[in-house]
Formats: sequence, structure tokens, C-alpha cells
Amino acid sequence: MPAELHPAPPPAPPAHRRPARRPPSRRLAAGALLTGLLLAGCGGPADDPDPSPATSAGTPPTTDAPAPDDPTADESRTASPSAPSPDASSSSGPADDVLAGWSLEEKVGQLVMVGVAVDDPAPVSADVVGAHHVGNVFLHGRSEAGVDATRELVTEYTGLVSDETTHGTPMLVATDQEGGLVQVLRGPGFSELPAATEQATWAPGRLRDRAETWGDELAAAGINLNLAPVMDLVDEAAAGDNPPIGSFDRSYGFTPASVERSASAFSAGMQAAGVEPVIKHFPGLGRVTANTDTDADVVDDVTGPDARSVDVFGAGIDAGARYVMMSSATYTRIDPDAPAVFSPKVVGVLRDDLGFDGVVVTDDVSAAAQVQQWSPGERAVRAVEAGVDLVLASADPSVVPEMADALVERARKDEGFAKKVDASAERVLEAKADLG
Repeated sequence: MPAELHPAPPPAPPAHRRPARRPPSRRLAAGALLTGLLLAGCGGPADDPDPSPATSAGTPPTTDAPAPDDPTADESRTASPSAPSPDASSSSGPADDVLAGWSLEEKVGQLVMVGVAVDDPAPVSADVVGAHHVGNVFLHGRSEAGVDATRELVTEYTGLVSDETTHGTPMLVATDQEGGLVQVLRGPGFSELPAATEQATWAPGRLRDRAETWGDELAAAGINLNLAPVMDLVDEAAAGDNPPIGSFDRSYGFTPASVERSASAFSAGMQAAGVEPVIKHFPGLGRVTANTDTDADVVDDVTGPDARSVDVFGAGIDAGARYVMMSSATYTRIDPDAPAVFSPKVVGVLRDDLGFDGVVVTDDVSAAAQVQQWSPGERAVRAVEAGVDLVLASADPSVVPEMADALVERARKDEGFAKKVDASAERVLEAKADLG
């Protein structure tokens, strides 16, 4: 679950067999799909909020970053860059290789996103940019400071970009602005976003326009990535028994059609504002009965690779999603041996079955109870080994040095792993290039 959901507050429709999906390269199909949705906007739901978990009394929770923002977090290229030799400090691929001239440490830095507390940033959040070349930040917690103050905070971190720190590459600057209980940024210049369940009651055209306004506000604050919308499919009758999503009104309704229609409209609005959405939490948190932020051994024994809740993410990808966040629950019908975020099998469903070739992001793996049995270094290595591209350490940024060191050490010893680092770094860089 996302990282901004500390507290653990209080199943989707039957699965159906999925027809073979189209090969990767879904943006054009997505645009057509979204256009159809918006044209048919009048027939969409009226106003159904998407609840998000709250952190604790008074503080909205999350699961994609630090303990409070997101309960439980693309592009179309998977080119295989040249892998650095275990001892090499820089890549030696062809002249047109996007990673040519990058050191291993710099490439690893592109695979990490460090949390920056909006109320009181820890020094380590800035230190890791210089010491470990970390190239991405996530604003977590809760702020009432408004757009101007947020922009000043963001500038402190984006100003750390240089040839020596991030190879001169701009940062992904993310936050968790879903609406309802999960909204990191408030104050002058930021709208109050209703919960997803309410957003889902609006016609798609209206939601898309509102989301563009919300995206404009984020862009004005220097943010280019929003860890939203939630695309988890929740059973309405059991919503109260689903701590990460249902209990916080974070779902876009309770049917596949409602979730697909509304989440895609939200995403389209964000993209129109120049802010990339991150659909989450694959392959779905709608059927779990515990919150991965606050509980260990969270298991979904219902969702399989052909579940309808998985197909909902396929619709999000077809509608243009370029980033997908992985859940950290364990899905016994797909891979009983590892949480999704560490599972090549679950990532394989996303990559191979759904044809997703964009950036795969972890939910927060710094402080979530679900992943504490592994050391921070093991969490980062397992995620990248599974095929994840971006490791989110939002709630506890102090673990980032260990994560970065572990990724570098493993890549120096294992050429196959070094190739995975290169492939993920290339996807991240290409996605950044598309941000403009």
C-alpha cells in the first residue's frame, strides 16, 4: 500500500477470463479509449468519492510513500542497455546509448525515490542526492502551506541536480494527491479534492477537467508525478473490511466500468496538465483485509492472473498509463512465495499479460510493516531483481543509503543484475524525457 497511510482502519466482482491482450504500445489505443469515455461523459456516474486511507487521527493515510500518504507508488521502451562490467565505473555502450558515460552509482540513483517530509525534511533526504546520486523525490506527510511554499521546498531539491549528482538529469518530483483522506498538499493555491468515491459520481468530462485543474496546481508547485489514481477494485458489500482502500473511500466506485472510466478520466486530466499519474496498486488491494503499511503477512488468496481486478489495470494501461505502482501484499494465486513488489511472477503478469512497458514503481518499502522481515538493502535488490524500476523509500528516508549501496554492490558482482539496473535506468530516463 501507499506510504502515507499509517493507521490501519477498519472483493471485487467475479473474475472472468481475459482475452489475449494487444502487444505493448498502448498509447494510441488509450487515447481513442479515453476520447470515447469523455464523449460519453454524460452517461457516467454522478459523484462517487474515492476514499483514501488516513494516517491516524486527523492525518490522512497513504501507502505509497511514508506511513501516511498512500495505503498499501511509463513509457513504451524496454531497450536493453549495455551492462557495466562488475568493476567498471561507467557504461561503455554504443554512442547512442542513453546511458553512455553514466557510472553505475549514477544509474542506481535513478532507480531510487527518497521521501521528503513536507513539514520537517530530514537532512538525509538532501544528502543522498550528492552522496548516492538519488535522482527522484517524493513529498510525503501533510502540509497546509500552499503552492508557493511547496514550490520553494521543491526548488531546494531540484536545485541539487548537477553533472556531479544526477548526471545533470532532472528529478521526478512526486506526491500523493488522490483526494479525500489522501491528499498531501493543501493550503493557498491547492484545491480540496473530494474522495475518489465522490469523484466517481461525476461524468468523465467533468472529472477530467477538474483533474486538469488539480494537475495545474501540482505543476505550479514543481511536481511532475502524482501517485494516483487508485485502480483497486473493491467489493461494495465488503468495503468496510478492506482497510487500505474501501475503509478510506479511495475506490472509484465498485464496478470495473466505474473504476476504468473514472480513473482514466482523472489520469487524462493530470496528463493534460503535464503531471504523470501513477495507477496503483497492482494487481489490486481491493480484496485484502489488512493494511501492508501497518501489518505484516498481508495476503490476498483470491486474485489470480485472470482476475477482473487485474483487467482493470489493463484498461488503465490502454488508456495511457505510463507508470504503475506495485502492491506489497502477497497473492497466493500468482506467487505464494513473495510479496508482489518482490515477485517476478506478479511483475510478469503486468509486463507480459498486460503488455506494460513503462515504469514500474514500488509502494513504500522503507517503513511498511509488510516488508520489515527483509533488510533495506534486500528490499531494494529484490524489487529490481523482480523487474521493478523505481524503489520508493518515502516514510523513512534514512534507509536510502543502505538501499543504494546494496544495489551497487549486487550489480558489481552480478552481470545479469547489472543489466536489469541498466534496463530500469533507461526506462526511467526515457520516461523523464517525455515529461519535457
